[in-house]
Amino acid sequence: MFNNLQKKWKVRGWQLLLILIVFALGGSLTGYIGKKLMGFFEIEILLLYIIIYILIVTIIWPFAVLLVSIPFGQFAFLGGILQGWEPGCSPERKIKSWKRQTASRKQQKKIW
Repeated sequence: MFNNLQKKWKVRGWQLLLILIVFALGGSLTGYIGKKLMGFFEIEILLLYIIIYILIVTIIWPFAVLLVSIPFGQFAFLGGILQGWEPGCSPERKIKSWKRQTASRKQQKKIW
């Protein structure tokens, strides 16, 4: 399983470990912030609470992952993947889009 991720993302073992740690910490931070924000609302209807919580977590998650990625040195990798994120877009298309953008930036740097 991890070998497939390494091949797909074209990263080595340590970088893959750092990326997984960033995702885990970013997700935990998202849940923590979401729970704290939900404390401001006094929602008694469970279904409504769940729907609002899911919306808040969905909005916060990319920012939390990027914030956590900075001290781990993975901002360039994760920022590129999240930049190509589109709703309904498969992970494979996101990564291909990110790789195309990165390659075109490298070519532009060579020209200048």
